[in-house]
Amino acid sequence: MITRFLTVFLMLFTSLSGFSQTIAEEKLQEIITKTEYSNATVGIEMVKIESGEKIIELNPEKLLVPASVLKIITSASALEILGSGYRFKTEIGFTGEIQNTGVLNGNLVLIGGGDPTLGSEYFKENNSCSDFIDIWIQKIKDAGIKKITGDIIFDSSIYNNEKVPPTWIWGDIGNYYGAGPNAFTCYDNSFSITFKSPDAVGAKTEIISVNPEIKGLELNNEVVSSDDNRDLASVFGSPFDKKRIIRGTIPKNRSAFTIKAAVHHPEELIAEELMNKLTKEGISFEGKPEFRSVERILFHDIYVHESPELSEIMTVLNHESVNLFAEHLIMQIAAEKTGVGDREKGIELIKQFWKSNGTLTEDFFMEDGNGLSHFNAVSPGQIASILVFMNQKSKNSDIFLNSLPNAGTGTLKSFNTEYFPGNTMNAKSGSMTRVRCYAGYLKLNSGNRIAFAIMFNNFSGSGGKAAKNIEELLYRIKEDY
Repeated sequence: MITRFLTVFLMLFTSLSGFSQTIAEEKLQEIITKTEYSNATVGIEMVKIESGEKIIELNPEKLLVPASVLKIITSASALEILGSGYRFKTEIGFTGEIQNTGVLNGNLVLIGGGDPTLGSEYFKENNSCSDFIDIWIQKIKDAGIKKITGDIIFDSSIYNNEKVPPTWIWGDIGNYYGAGPNAFTCYDNSFSITFKSPDAVGAKTEIISVNPEIKGLELNNEVVSSDDNRDLASVFGSPFDKKRIIRGTIPKNRSAFTIKAAVHHPEELIAEELMNKLTKEGISFEGKPEFRSVERILFHDIYVHESPELSEIMTVLNHESVNLFAEHLIMQIAAEKTGVGDREKGIELIKQFWKSNGTLTEDFFMEDGNGLSHFNAVSPGQIASILVFMNQKSKNSDIFLNSLPNAGTGTLKSFNTEYFPGNTMNAKSGSMTRVRCYAGYLKLNSGNRIAFAIMFNNFSGSGGKAAKNIEELLYRIKEDY
């Protein structure tokens, strides 16, 4: 069996070395014949960008689970379809009329625009993001409003009402990285749970704070203390209610240890904070928060709040691998092209775009924008073709390249900067249980640059060891070619 596998494997190589193997090819052979990869599926595509010459191929057409490498397709699609200068917009306004006395005879209205940067920890240095509620309050005051006789309406109609994709697993959707997009996304749609843990291993922990406070939240704490210094606690719960069970372990003997969980109703957080600050600023209101759409013909603008440009959002998305941002891009593509943010329609538009320019002519399976779904399947060849397109044909090539982290930064922080100094490599990682993938650009010692996609699925060893094997392979490729 091994002999037959190696024969097929060797036939899949194409290189300038004729019948002799390079050290890089020997390294790949050494890696994939390890016991932990004997039943795994490994797919590789490496192509010189300028010439299109493929230097190494292994199962380039196989559809594999990409994990977060899927963000390459999502972010490239958003750049091409929406444009690098695209901004999300949240509208503040009213229905009715404002009297000279400062009384708004009508409703205060906020129309969500799906801005994922509102209150985001990734944009805390940007005042328009971090202080968004204060800015809105000031604009309301500038409009002369001192009293509201009606309700405060939150219009989320730009997106459909799907909370999370149906193929996300139960173990993910309660945790911060499993938060779904929302017209009123805020604070990364997450909240913090802080524990106190006893010194005894296996003893029950105590929840000492929750921030921000969420009305109606029910927490069932089953977390215990452990000798392991990692956060191994998970939050479980449906996006349609506020009951949460927390299971797993956190390090022992901690006075304060914080984990993050998903918020699936962020519009309620914005409503609560806005009403509290309106009251604090002396602006009274007789109504209550309402979550419904408003007829545009009745709406009068006070202020349009704009996000940072897409190029900035995308850099954070790819450097930090922010799942939520990727989902917003899928929804926003659909919203701009069809009028309503819809995940399935956004994915359909992405497929149409790549097929129309001849880049992805074969089927691939895309269930979300960030790669969290185990139902996603794309081939190394398809990913490499998008990378080549973005470098050779896109007017956004520099923006896209710079959105991908270098060795030693972002999700490539563990990669050796002596192996890959400066801008030698720009790549996106993808990882989940039994999946490790890397894709991006690599500058070879010869001066050539390649687009590459390396995908390991269903291996039996540790993810960290697989990542190290891939790093070593990329280094050998860089040195040999």
